[in-house]
This record gives sequence, C-alpha cells and structure tokens, in this order.
Amino acid sequence: MSNNGYEAGRLNLPFVGHCTFAKAPVCNDWDNINADVAVLGVPNDMGTQWRSGARFGPRAVREASTLFSFGHSGAYDHEDDVLYLTNEEVKIVDVGDADIVHTDMAQSHDNTEFAVRKLLEAGTMPIVIGGDHSVTTPVLRAFRDQGSVHVIHFDAHLDFVDERHGVREGHGNPIRRASEMDHITGMTQMGIRNVSSSNRSDFNAAREAGSDVMSVRDVRRLGVEGVLDRIPQGKSYYITIDIDGFDPSIAPGTGTPSHGGFQYYEVVEIIQALAKRSKGNIIGMDLVEVAPAYDRTDSTAILAAQVLMNSIGFIFHARNS
Repeated sequence: MSNNGYEAGRLNLPFVGHCTFAKAPVCNDWDNINADVAVLGVPNDMGTQWRSGARFGPRAVREASTLFSFGHSGAYDHEDDVLYLTNEEVKIVDVGDADIVHTDMAQSHDNTEFAVRKLLEAGTMPIVIGGDHSVTTPVLRAFRDQGSVHVIHFDAHLDFVDERHGVREGHGNPIRRASEMDHITGMTQMGIRNVSSSNRSDFNAAREAGSDVMSVRDVRRLGVEGVLDRIPQGKSYYITIDIDGFDPSIAPGTGTPSHGGFQYYEVVEIIQALAKRSKGNIIGMDLVEVAPAYDRTDSTAILAAQVLMNSIGFIFHARNS
C-alpha cells in the first residue's frame, strides 16, 4: 500500500477534523513531549491599548493552518528545489494553550512562562501564537537557562516603552523588558515606522541597550544580504513577529494596523536566509497580534499560518542539511 496520503487512508482535507496547528497531533501531557516543534497558544490580549481581540488569534491561526497541513508528507518548493516539512525532517505537536486568568496579567504571564519552560525542558522548539505582544515577555523569560539569545523582531512598533501609569508588561513593553534580561544579548528590530511607533527617548533607550532599529524602507534599501550583515553571527536567535509589521493591505486583522508595512516575501526571505546562515540555530519563535474579528476574509490568519509553516520548514531543513 502506498504511503502517499492522497492514495491511501483518509484524505483529511483542510475542512475535515480538528483544528490543531497544521493538523499536528495533540500532546496534552507536557511531561512527555516527543517532538521537534511544539505549538503553544497564548490567548491573552489584556495588554492591548486600543482594539482587543487577539485572544482569538491562536484559534484563528490554527484553523487557517489546516490549509497547509501536508498529509502527503512534505511541501515541495520548486524555486528552492526542496521538499520542506517532511515527517522525517520535523515532527510537530500541538500542546494547546497556556492557562489565561481573566484580568490577572501577572498570573497569566507566570502560566505562560511555565508552559514554555516545559517545552524547553522537553528539548522541543516552542512556536508560540498570541495573543498580544505582551506575551513575548514571559516567553523570553522562560529562555533564561538556555544561554545567550539574540532577538529578531518584526513589528510596526518599537515596543520599548518603560512604564506608563504603572503598566510595565503590556504590548508596548516587551522589547524593553527583554533588554533587561541577562540572557538577551542583542536585538535587531525591523519594520519600525513613523507615527505608529514611539517617542525619541524610547528610541534612544533602545539604541543604548544595543538594539539595531531598521524601518521598512531601511530593510528594502539594504536587501536581505544587507540586513543579514547587520545581524551578529554565531548567536542563538529568537524571532518575534507582530503581524502589524506587515502592511494592513495583506494583514488587516490586527488591533493596531500601520500602513507602509512589509509584504510577505520581505519577511520570509530574511527568516530563510537567517536559518541558512545559522544552520537552523533559531531556538524559538512567536507570532502575535492576530485579531480575526477585524478581517472578514481571514487573510491575516492565513498569512500568519503560512509564515509560521514556512519558517518551521526553513529552520529544520537548515538543521538537517
């Protein structure tokens, strides 16, 4: 009997079955995770300052990801002449969501950190779906025993606010909080742009903390190789993607859209090139701020799922090459 999913067994079309990420197996036992990648949802949008709704991002991205569920064992890219996401190259499981306690940000962050630490203890790479960008703070805390980490940040906003009215861990603070962690030894921030971002003092603080800040126009002027030349080599990389780093023409489903953003390939090609150069030494990744209620076409969630699926493919192909 053929092993091809199209010829034997169930066809398992995208609209059939349960909406785990990429239709990967569920793993509810966090003490017994056997996988290369574990997908974790963090449906927390208590850190938003304007439009809420990103708490529904993990569900929306999971559902969208079923479009890219390769039951036929891999995704062939004719431009690269590579078969990505084969069962032999990467095993993915969906571990559900961190436990979010409504109105209790501190406990929700603690629960998020606990969940990510369980994934790291199992030796699996966390792929985290938010939620708003505040969730990146506890996720990065969970990496404190993993050696030094360089943060790669795609976003319209600098996210380097220190404190406003006592708020220190909302969605405007995560990169500032990251800069204060001993294991975060550098940051590259891309897509930061015009009136949607921050004030001069925050930019000065980011640069003083060692952050390299690039606008969308900077990235386009430099090109992929020019951007890579500015990212320190030989590091372990954590990637955080705010979906509003993309232009709202392709990602309208977010709480704080900002025009003038990235197109799909501009981000994906940087991730692919970084994966190749580092031989897959990307140790974790999150994608946040998908708020499906603002996009009746679901294209934002589909974009998010496509970026994550391709990134996983690039990372593990580079590791196994």
